Amino acid sequence: MVTLIVSTTADAASIGPASALLAMPGWLPGPSLQEIPSFKNGEVRLLKQDTSIISEDHLDKRWEVLTGEVVEETIFLSRHTAVSNRPSLTVHPIGVPHLRDDEIPPQGGKPGWAAPPSPRIGAWLRLLKTIANAHNLIPEFEVTLEATHHGPVINSPTMFVEIGSTEEHWKRQDAAQVVASVGLIWEGLGLGGGVKAGEWKRVAEMMVITKFFLALEADIMHLGIWILFGHDGVWVGHLLSGYALPMEDPGKSNAQGDAKDIGGTWKHAINVAYEVTKSAFPSGEVLAHLDQKSFKSWQKKAITEFLKEQDIKIGKPNDFY
Repeated sequence: MVTLIVSTTADAASIGPASALLAMPGWLPGPSLQEIPSFKNGEVRLLKQDTSIISEDHLDKRWEVLTGEVVEETIFLSRHTAVSNRPSLTVHPIGVPHLRDDEIPPQGGKPGWAAPPSPRIGAWLRLLKTIANAHNLIPEFEVTLEATHHGPVINSPTMFVEIGSTEEHWKRQDAAQVVASVGLIWEGLGLGGGVKAGEWKRVAEMMVITKFFLALEADIMHLGIWILFGHDGVWVGHLLSGYALPMEDPGKSNAQGDAKDIGGTWKHAINVAYEVTKSAFPSGEVLAHLDQKSFKSWQKKAITEFLKEQDIKIGKPNDFY
């Protein structure tokens, strides 16, 4: 089984880390995947495409058909944009589980779908912060976890690792090196001979977080994620922000609003995120974390009721570490 890293020459924040990684020892040319060149190093495979990072669907299955190698996980290198333009290093799972079948995803994926989250997300978020701090990118750069969004369609456990938030930052070589050659990917995948970070051990008593937020994405970056995710041993699944939990106000008082009365695709989004997170963490217990301050009372009541109906336990902060 192999790890697939996907980069694109069309994105400075993608090809920068990829080039820094390929400058490290041990890489050899690999087979081309439909004109996409590849490189290999141990159990890691790196693709360097020329198209948009979200335009190539099913890269894991296509690689398996080409080589016979099963892709255990996929890591995309990409740029991050934000209204604030603040320099940032981010990781996040992918999917658009809230979209209806008749909607066209604006940034890849397919309606109602989410990829299994990479089990490495929690550990790599912490490692990224440690490495960025050691290389003096903090406090200039913010290290954060983003909400689930966009494509491409893929079946293997997946995460995006991104540099933000402007063209100036996307081209920063120090950021590229922290992401790749001196830092996160090289160290996190054990390419230098060390222990891999975020390896899921199939032990029944281990816990996983599936964190359901009802908040704007911009707020997620500032909601005290380090209170939860800063602890070793905390595993991270999907994060659903407000736009990924569309709920139709039933027009009742704030104290009312049963789950069955509230339309929208929010139930489907929760179920999809929950199921693919379970698949990414065999034998793990998936807990939901709700950001209480971001809910209106009728929304919190409906989601809490629905989670109970689905037998999804809501965790308190101390339950996660």
